[in-house]
Amino acid sequence: MLYGIKGQLTLKSQQKQLVAQSVGNTRFVWNQFLAMWNERYQNNASLPPLTEYDLSNLLPTLKREYPFLKESDSTSLQQVSKELTQSFKDFFQNRSHFKHPKFKSKQRARQSYTSKNINNSIRLEGNYLRLPKLGWVQFRSGQPFTGKIKRATVTFTSAGTYECSLLVDDESQVATTKTHQMVGIDMGVSDLMVLSTGEKIKTIRFHQQLTTKRLYWERRVARRALKAKQKGIALSEAKNYQRAKQQRARIYRKEKNQRQDRLHKLTTELVQRFDVIVLEDLQTSNLIKNHSLARNIAAQSWREIRRMLEYKCARYDKELVIVNPYKTSQICSACGFDDGKHALDIREWDCPNCHAHHDRDVNAAKNILSIGLGQALVKQPKPLSVS
Repeated sequence: MLYGIKGQLTLKSQQKQLVAQSVGNTRFVWNQFLAMWNERYQNNASLPPLTEYDLSNLLPTLKREYPFLKESDSTSLQQVSKELTQSFKDFFQNRSHFKHPKFKSKQRARQSYTSKNINNSIRLEGNYLRLPKLGWVQFRSGQPFTGKIKRATVTFTSAGTYECSLLVDDESQVATTKTHQMVGIDMGVSDLMVLSTGEKIKTIRFHQQLTTKRLYWERRVARRALKAKQKGIALSEAKNYQRAKQQRARIYRKEKNQRQDRLHKLTTELVQRFDVIVLEDLQTSNLIKNHSLARNIAAQSWREIRRMLEYKCARYDKELVIVNPYKTSQICSACGFDDGKHALDIREWDCPNCHAHHDRDVNAAKNILSIGLGQALVKQPKPLSVS
């Protein structure tokens, strides 16, 4: 299976210049190809779309016309051809979801390029990673891995740091013992997860913990932008503004890293404890229409939890079942009686049919588990009839 490993790079000044050059070259090639594609379509819309092979064949011509492109890794420029053709393919297949590819700007917060591993040009030895053109760089990642590196994406973040994401192909699964335990999970706001076992995992609001520091730098970014505008200085040239902007980005990056670290630890623990995990399929886009809860709902990262559980279950040889949460909070998990819709402030209720006392979220988690087990049984192959 394919999975990603992310780490931080420590670069020398010359290597930083090479990264900036590679990022600029890939952006230049993207804009050249996109302009060519748009002009071709405007001249004759009936022509067949360009393929990745067509764009890659134009790279030697571009390199002769623009010699600075030779300073970049050739595979990073070839990756641009692949990404652009895939972007147009997605756009033509589903225009309601995917937008038309846009030109890239120097002012984008995330600047990156991707190199493919050809003839072991990308390899890791200890804490050092070899990258094309850059050579050996220090790579800090807390997660060891085995398998073959397919490609590497080097990113210069808005916080002023350099990161590298490795795509690893590893068919071996993590050896884990079967626990023969199953769990249903109800996602919430005050409690991030409520398990059918009765356990409740509280929400940690990282965005509120860093509010003071974030507002401190938000005000300075706005003030320094106003001063630069009054003096007629472009924001790209205003050093004080750029420093404040970078400090603000570091606060957001810290918040993101704290949340990601906690979610990784929680999902790994769940996969190790349970063989079958049943999760509700939440429509976050509908839930955030409630403006009083929108910020807290968005900060829960429910979709990210689901994504982590999906690939970790596959890696640990566990099973993840996604179910529709319809009426799971109003049906009695003991007798199946439908008590109707309850207001959000009602956290506990008694079943009028069997008189069982329920915690609203624990009851929902138990119903989610029951529905998930029913779906898992339906998906199992039927035994062959013996004649």
